[in-house]
Amino acid sequence: MNTNATDQLPVVVVGAGPVGLAAAAHLVERGLEPLVLEAGPTAGTAVRAWAHVRLFSPWEELTDAAAERLLAPTGWVKPDPAAYPSGGDWAERYLQPLADALGDRVRTGATVTGVSRAGRDRVVDADREAQPFVVHVCHADGREERLTARAVIDASGTWSTPGPAGASGLPALGEKAAVDRVSHRVPNLKDPAVRARYAGRRTAVIGSGASAFTTLAALADLAREQEGTQAVWILRRGISGSTYGGGTADQLPARGALGLAAKAAVDAGHATAVTGFRTEAITRAGEGLVLLAEDGRRLDGIDEVVVLTGFRPDHSFLSELRLDLDARLQAPTGLAPLIDPNQHSCGTVYPHGVKELSHPEEGVYLVGMKSYGRAPTFLALTGYEQVRSVAAAIAGDREAAERVELVLPETGVCGGPGLFDQPTAAGLPEPGCCTPAPTLLQLGVTTPPGSSSC
Repeated sequence: MNTNATDQLPVVVVGAGPVGLAAAAHLVERGLEPLVLEAGPTAGTAVRAWAHVRLFSPWEELTDAAAERLLAPTGWVKPDPAAYPSGGDWAERYLQPLADALGDRVRTGATVTGVSRAGRDRVVDADREAQPFVVHVCHADGREERLTARAVIDASGTWSTPGPAGASGLPALGEKAAVDRVSHRVPNLKDPAVRARYAGRRTAVIGSGASAFTTLAALADLAREQEGTQAVWILRRGISGSTYGGGTADQLPARGALGLAAKAAVDAGHATAVTGFRTEAITRAGEGLVLLAEDGRRLDGIDEVVVLTGFRPDHSFLSELRLDLDARLQAPTGLAPLIDPNQHSCGTVYPHGVKELSHPEEGVYLVGMKSYGRAPTFLALTGYEQVRSVAAAIAGDREAAERVELVLPETGVCGGPGLFDQPTAAGLPEPGCCTPAPTLLQLGVTTPPGSSSC
């Protein structure tokens, strides 16, 4: 890239979540000017959507070092490192103060609709790297804007694109039509209106991760108070030693407790596990729903469905850029082998940076949850290391960009390979410890903020 023409331009950061704001803090520390574009009305919009959910990682693993240095002059005091915040706590006590410290470098209600090179679509080679990036933005009031940037860091996450109920990766037949009964978020049963929706009813929970555990435990608590409340836990695989996570052996006690709570819900009869059920269709039958499986089985008398089957990235606004993405995970090809759940289910990865995150299009980086593509979990500390490395690379400090500055704590019991029927592949051990897994960022999903005309 011709730095003489572009070095005065800002670095556009897409998304004002934990990793996007950390990227901005690192850029400021490097003397670079960030411009953070957030589609939602506030910083941390996605995190606020699950404000009622408590993280199973403590504060010491949820804040970025450069962000803390930026916050220090404002009088910000880091919360108790050993305490476990809710999503609402994280947003109000860290993300919002960080956005405030960044000031007008953060713009909310600004949806990025396209990124390209000035005057060059993805086909054109001529003088490509000398051109700045162009970023098209749609504002909440419908106004469109065209910005130029020296580099683009996409930290937009995967929040607005949840996985469907259908086991094929496509929505189950009837899933969209039953939108009034199908939710893609962890229900907030402390909200009276939400509580009334699930109380005394039979709810199918589709998913096998922390979000499903959280929902099963919450429904079990409701069942103890409201007669007739019942959960049906739909698993695409069978029950194994790793189904409920690490339990008491998990070095993240709060995470292990989630799995134990889900197991307690099943053992107490508040939830019934249905295994090997790959949902093909959701149909209405009288006042209820019927779930049909690919093998012909059916579940009748379902009142509500909570789908918690993971997330996937939206690359539509990056279609004019030359990205190198793994065919399976839709993650950068340098990173994909480290996080492929077909090989391991730890939900973690060795610390990595610009080398694994680079693309043929120089100057564009997918970071945070977006960088993981369809891999099931993401670590906050790993994301902070990603953006530290990327900011150093953009600043021209290649040595710092390629240096690993993160040492992950020893945490996490995880399962062996296998995304299909068998929990482990033949000849491989049952679940054990693998690389550290300190922080899962996403729990549940919600629809994005209201869209505008563009």
